[in-house]
Amino acid sequence: MRHHLEGGGNAPPPHLKGANMKIAITSTGPDLSAEMDQRFGRAQLFLIVDTETGEFTAVDNRQNLDAPQGAGIQAARTIVDQGAEVLITGHCGPNAFKTLQAAGVRVVIGARGVNAEVLEQFKNGELPYTENSDVEGHWS
Repeated sequence: MRHHLEGGGNAPPPHLKGANMKIAITSTGPDLSAEMDQRFGRAQLFLIVDTETGEFTAVDNRQNLDAPQGAGIQAARTIVDQGAEVLITGHCGPNAFKTLQAAGVRVVIGARGVNAEVLEQFKNGELPYTENSDVEGHWS
């Protein structure tokens, strides 16, 4: 399901300038009014947001919610398959982080709040990229 983000006429911040970027946000619900999901591998959904058009798609991650292991790696593959260049999440384990990094996906951890607010924080340059995972594997 595709949606359009309201108010998309603002100029992009310097780190987005000239880039048609797809951003993945871990989410508890199917739209930007939902809270972010702090988990990555076992997040309920991913919102894939196109920064140029403001459109977003909700991608189900249900297959990984009860996975005994490998949820982070499978979720990372989903993000890569969706063409996201950036992942914004609360926490990311080492195997998922390595998978994302190998595919060229930049990661932002430590974000929290409503998806729309988190997206604006990122666009405003308030959420820095990380170079390391922040939790051990199998964190939930």
